[in-house]
Amino acid sequence: QVQLVESGGGLVQTGGSLRLSCVASGRTFSSYAMGWFRQAPGKEREFVAGISRSGGGTYYADSVKGRFTISRDSAKNTVYLQMNSLKPEDTAVYYCAAKETKLIIRTQRYDYWGQGTQVTVSS
Repeated sequence: QVQLVESGGGLVQTGGSLRLSCVASGRTFSSYAMGWFRQAPGKEREFVAGISRSGGGTYYADSVKGRFTISRDSAKNTVYLQMNSLKPEDTAVYYCAAKETKLIIRTQRYDYWGQGTQVTVSS
């Protein structure tokens, strides 16, 4: 079992920045590919960014490419999502997810999910 706890969400103005964190516990963090997803009101949950278990590979949704950066710190069992140039359409609950694989998973086929953290971008 892996437990994931997100933090760092909040209210920010358009053009602002936030950094989300997700701390993993319970199993060997370095065995898990990690991902960030988001779900806006009335919409389906969508992929935002993914990172391989080594940290050497990343992948982003087109909507966030160039603005968001995913990274991981194995010493802290933590994955981050740095979000810059935020837009109102980035408003959503953000979830981190984990899967024991060497691949970068771009779909929702993750095994473990956090409880989510709210990000609200005001116009």
